[in-house]
Amino acid sequence: MATLSTSIQNKEVTRFVRFSIVGSLGTLLDFGVLTLLKLAGLPTLIANTFSFTVGLLNNFTLNRLWTFEGAENTNWRKQFLQYALVSLIGLTINNIILITLENVFSTLLNQSDWAYLPAKVIATGVVVFWNYFANKLWTFKQ
Repeated sequence: MATLSTSIQNKEVTRFVRFSIVGSLGTLLDFGVLTLLKLAGLPTLIANTFSFTVGLLNNFTLNRLWTFEGAENTNWRKQFLQYALVSLIGLTINNIILITLENVFSTLLNQSDWAYLPAKVIATGVVVFWNYFANKLWTFKQ
C-alpha cells in the first residue's frame, strides 16, 4: 500500500514538474510577445491578452502531448475548449492582477514604462496554480 501511495506521489510530482517546464516555456513566449507588443505601442490589456493567447496555444499542445499524456486519447476539440475556458478564467485573473499592480508599481517606481513587468510576474505566479489544478481535475482528467 505504501508503494502504491509513493508511486502516485512520484507520478504527481513528475506531472507538476512537466507542467512547470511547459508553463515556463509558455511564460517565456508570453513575456516575449508582451514586451514586443508593448514596445510597439499597444495598450497593456490588448498586448497581454494577445501574448497570453500565444502561451495558451503552446501550453495546450505540450501539456496534452507530454504532461497529461494519458488523457490524450480523448477528443482534442473538447479538451481544447475546456483548456481555453480554464485559460480564459486564468486570463481574467491575470489581467485584474496585472492592471492593478501595474498602477501600484508605476507609483512605487515613479515611472510607468516597465511597471507591467513585476506586475506580470506576480500575476503569472498566482495563475499557474489555478491553471494546474483546474486542468488536472477537469481538462485532462484521467
